[in-house]
Amino acid sequence: MAGAEIVGGVDIEPVAMRTFADNFPTATFTTPGPAEDIDLDELRQAVGKVNLLLASPECTDHTHAKGNAPRREDSRRKALQVVRYAKALECRWLCVENVVNMEGWSGYGAFVKDLRELGYRIKPQKLNAADFGVPQSRRRLFLLGDREAEPTEVTPPPEMRRRSAKSVVASNGRYAFTPLEREGRASATLERARRARAALGDGVPFLIVYYGTDKAGGWQRLDAPLRTVTTIDRFAIVKWEGDVPMMRMLQPDELSRAMGFSSRAGPRLKLKHGTRRDRVRLMGNAVCPPVMREVVRTLIDRGTPSSSR
Repeated sequence: MAGAEIVGGVDIEPVAMRTFADNFPTATFTTPGPAEDIDLDELRQAVGKVNLLLASPECTDHTHAKGNAPRREDSRRKALQVVRYAKALECRWLCVENVVNMEGWSGYGAFVKDLRELGYRIKPQKLNAADFGVPQSRRRLFLLGDREAEPTEVTPPPEMRRRSAKSVVASNGRYAFTPLEREGRASATLERARRARAALGDGVPFLIVYYGTDKAGGWQRLDAPLRTVTTIDRFAIVKWEGDVPMMRMLQPDELSRAMGFSSRAGPRLKLKHGTRRDRVRLMGNAVCPPVMREVVRTLIDRGTPSSSR
């Protein structure tokens, strides 16, 4: 969907790699395990010449979503595997994607310096998926690297319109709702709903947003892009049946649409392994294809490669 032929992938998460294998059945190297344990001579022999390296290093100990919990330096330093892979594969282009907080890591400057010493011209950019037609506000850091030319700025397609959260919510009655005010419902959930109802009035559907740090009251309107999809259940939809508010959590297929995976943009995403919780985590760890499509297009338009493998 991003305009590249995918020839291999590595991830520590077995469910992620089984999902990867379903969606890229012709990939010649599909290995679950720590990136640092992969034999890069074996990898290079399996995949042959690779022009483009797409890397999303572990972000858990960079993201502000971790709050005040201690950061683990060993987790942050997994980003250095990008340097090891880029050196071994000798790719012309690379793209490193992560949370914007990665810039605050004490090792960030040295990491970028190591990539430059491999011959890459590096251009950092912060891109919001909502600007690329994804129905989600998702701001991420992208480090674009090119060994032969200075990377240019990635810009949204002309006349791109923002899409709303309403566009991702299933309206076919497939998923069951329960009364918002049923016995046992968490008081924090009810308080979020009260704030939404006070702002919108009864009868107007809305989303409850959990684990938020944006001071927006724990809810959002459906006519705005969805807030950032994370690796844990974060969104509940509230609708009205008469004068009774009903609620359910958003489901993995809805989160998939919120990430920009769509049959209109390419082959339908196969998302069938693991538990529901696993599938939610996969979506929170994914990269939005419409954004990556513009990243890849911008990188390879600087030259005339024979392949974007």
